[in-house]
Amino acid sequence: MSVHKNQDVKKITTHQLQEMKNRGEKISMLTAYDYSMARIIDGAGIDVILVGDSASNVMAGNETTLPITLDQMIYHASSVVKAVRRALVVVDIPFGYYQGSSGEALRSSIRIMKESGGHAVKLEGGSEVKDSVLRILSAGVPVMGHLGLTPQSIYKFGTYTVRAREEQEANKLMEDALMLQECGCFALVLEKIPAELATRVARNLHIPVIGIGAGSGVDGQVLVMQDMLGITQEFKPRFLRRYADLNAVVSGAVKQYIRDIKDGGFPSADEQY
Repeated sequence: MSVHKNQDVKKITTHQLQEMKNRGEKISMLTAYDYSMARIIDGAGIDVILVGDSASNVMAGNETTLPITLDQMIYHASSVVKAVRRALVVVDIPFGYYQGSSGEALRSSIRIMKESGGHAVKLEGGSEVKDSVLRILSAGVPVMGHLGLTPQSIYKFGTYTVRAREEQEANKLMEDALMLQECGCFALVLEKIPAELATRVARNLHIPVIGIGAGSGVDGQVLVMQDMLGITQEFKPRFLRRYADLNAVVSGAVKQYIRDIKDGGFPSADEQY
């Protein structure tokens, strides 16, 4: 039965995610950016929905995540929140709306929570964003951290390659993970780092650690929905498993629709008033 038909649905909270880690139950997480798709994946039983700044890529067609604005993120997040009955909705704070000062980070987070109805925010970085993390948490806004490959820093790194292969960067990542936990983050995303390091981080942290391209030793997994469903075709990293080929399904349906119009087969007599 669809989750949406069950009025006694139990909402996923940050506390429940912690309990899932404690009992060894893996956490499922997907991105969503609009009402229709969020309703489907929430109804299917996903634990966490990330309204990711990846909307900049898959929804707006930008090359990086950098151009998306806070207003645009709030628009996407409010669309998702309206659809959700069960999942925890986490919203990315986009590039340029938390790096300047902790005050700016707090204002951005409050706007997201008040205007979208989201349940938590996510931001990238370690020690360099500590003040912002603490300031946001001081207002009672739950924060999810993000370490490893941080797409908002693409021009700093110059590549989307695997992070933290070298010992110095790996040690820094571990220190940052422990720092984010100590600050009070309820969970952490690790993106595109060696599986052995990610496993070590997950074992050393008592908060849930969600991986994307970080191996199976973490507490849960997240993928971009358009990638997982095969809507996007050009993005083919090793960590991506395609669970459907919606690109072919949609394309085939549209081609059939065009043929039916051209040959007069649509609408039929039964499809007219």
